[in-house]
Amino acid sequence: MSQGKNSRLSEPIYRELTRMDVVNEANRCLFCYDAPCTRACPTHIDVPSFIRKIATGNLKGSARVIMEANPVGASCARVCPTEELCEGACVLKDEESPIRIGDLQRYVTDWARQNGVQLFRPGPATGYRVAVVGGGPAGLSAARELARMGHDVTIFEAKPELGGLNTYGIVPFRLPGEIALWEAEQVVKLGVNVHTGVTVGKDVPAQELLERFHAIVLAFGMGTVPRLGIPGEELEGVWDAIDFIERVKTGDGVGEIGKRVVVVGAGNTAIDAATCCKRMGAEQVTMFYRRTEAEMTAYPFEYEFAKQEGVEFRWLSVPRRILGENGRVSAVEFICMRLDAPDHSGRPRPVPVPGTQFTVEADTVIRAIGQSRLTRLLNELRIKCRNGVVQVDECFRTNRANIFAAGDCTFERGKGEAMVVEAAEQGKIVARSVHQYLKQVKKV
Repeated sequence: MSQGKNSRLSEPIYRELTRMDVVNEANRCLFCYDAPCTRACPTHIDVPSFIRKIATGNLKGSARVIMEANPVGASCARVCPTEELCEGACVLKDEESPIRIGDLQRYVTDWARQNGVQLFRPGPATGYRVAVVGGGPAGLSAARELARMGHDVTIFEAKPELGGLNTYGIVPFRLPGEIALWEAEQVVKLGVNVHTGVTVGKDVPAQELLERFHAIVLAFGMGTVPRLGIPGEELEGVWDAIDFIERVKTGDGVGEIGKRVVVVGAGNTAIDAATCCKRMGAEQVTMFYRRTEAEMTAYPFEYEFAKQEGVEFRWLSVPRRILGENGRVSAVEFICMRLDAPDHSGRPRPVPVPGTQFTVEADTVIRAIGQSRLTRLLNELRIKCRNGVVQVDECFRTNRANIFAAGDCTFERGKGEAMVVEAAEQGKIVARSVHQYLKQVKKV
């Protein structure tokens, strides 16, 4: 997968570790009993076990411990907020500094990838067929576990490659495409059938899946970034952040972005788009958010990274219209906001302040205000949802006995975090639920 011509786009933000660095860091670990780092990890990686194996030179065993718990452990070694999760729980955090768990995990999984190590094998065939709709972190996690249980698994993925957000939606200097593709390859090598470039409900009728498979797992994530709903969005130079990042990462190109870039939003995708533009050569990149720093949804380490890259931030500002010249963006008009009583999200509601309009010159505008929901397939399958969010129980079962769901399509604000590592854990849980269901189903 191409990552574009700009060398800074491919320049990783992580320092390469030497073997000596890794051994020294591994030997700092106290190998705690009932380790808090393991409990803090959503996939419950046995951190002391994988680090002990590094210390004794058993890198394959270490990689297996990591990937056993987290099927996308190589990606998570790069994108997880480790300072809030495993490293944040490390008992050495207050004494000196936490063990660099993320760096050690990255080193080990890189070793496994570079040496072509196959870590898992499929289980004895059960004769049951399972369809997984979506090949992102949740779908790959579910498919891998189901294949290891011996089920005949088929993934249907709309994109040309597997990996979902990890392959297409995270900037290359944070997560190179080949990392996500290696994780997908680990799943495919278990005998999982894959149909890419296929949208269920369009290229393949939903009814066909119901007839061909004993169970279905919905793991298709979310859709495009919603429009801002203001004049000027049709101008050249206005981008959907997801589309922008994908085109940069795959090398399709976005043309000239100019010197001044405005990013609307303050989540992790907004940060990715902003830092991407800085690395592409934009002189001034400013993120505008309708609330304040305290309410932004980006991880703290993402926010700090953006500031280090030279991204600027303007709070309590909402765009009113995008101005243009000769069909291309030239400026954005904003209005200042104030915070009022909390809204349905539990956060203070931003309210416009009359007479506070101001205009900012811009060559490119990127909207990053969340993602829309994909509901057409849900309606066809008669799946219960609320505001486009699939409703599942604690085992990720839907209202239909043979249909399950996991990942972003089940994510509801205020109920957990929409993290890659959470999607991986949900994939494992849903696989166990499908397995239990299939025990009661007659083979056809």
